Amino acid sequence: MKQPQRVTLALTAALAVAQSGSAQTDERCNADAMLVFDASGSMAEMGHNGIDTPRINDARVALHTALPQITPLRDVGLITYGPGGDDESCSHVALRLAPAPDASGEILAEIDGIAPDGNTALTQAVRDAAQVLGSPERPGVVVLISDGKETCGGAPCQLAAELAATAPSLVVHVIGFKVRGAFFGWEGGDGNPDFEVPASPARCLADRTGGLYVSTETVDELVQALKQTLGCPLFSDAGQGRRPI
Repeated sequence: MKQPQRVTLALTAALAVAQSGSAQTDERCNADAMLVFDASGSMAEMGHNGIDTPRINDARVALHTALPQITPLRDVGLITYGPGGDDESCSHVALRLAPAPDASGEILAEIDGIAPDGNTALTQAVRDAAQVLGSPERPGVVVLISDGKETCGGAPCQLAAELAATAPSLVVHVIGFKVRGAFFGWEGGDGNPDFEVPASPARCLADRTGGLYVSTETVDELVQALKQTLGCPLFSDAGQGRRPI
């Protein structure tokens, strides 16, 4: 009699594990997300202020690590700004992919094929991302990765105020990646070795919409920031029980 009991207990335990795994798989994020990726010319810069490799290289490594873990649980799309327009143009903000399930492969293929160029039209890119998500009617998450400030005449803090007032269900997270202030150097010198890492001027987009601002310097920090903002670590108490947003 003891052996059948052991078999029954083992089967019961295995079934419980399988049901638990199924529940975790089915627990997807409620809100779609748009990744807004800085592909401007500064992402290719290196050689001063502690930038020893082009930012785009480290960003790709981080995205290849983080996105395959994130996209099975959230529909994610991609907007880039910078390359593809006229020389020195601010006009090229490109919708590369609308939110789609398990989209890491498509997103990574787009980012791997980018040659950084152009200026930083981050305000327009975030505005476009909000519209793709159905703002203001639908909830959504925008995650902006940027290394610097708006250079195309946009007003990110004004947009932040507009979104906070008209789209209360939209959250904008801002990841500052190797953000640098003005570079100071001299002829034949190496610039300022004691640079300080400032907050991105786009931080107000996060502050005004209830999002997070995360300053990152390394691949590992960027991976963690992506999981923290684009993944499902935050929960809403709306509806029945706590649900990932």
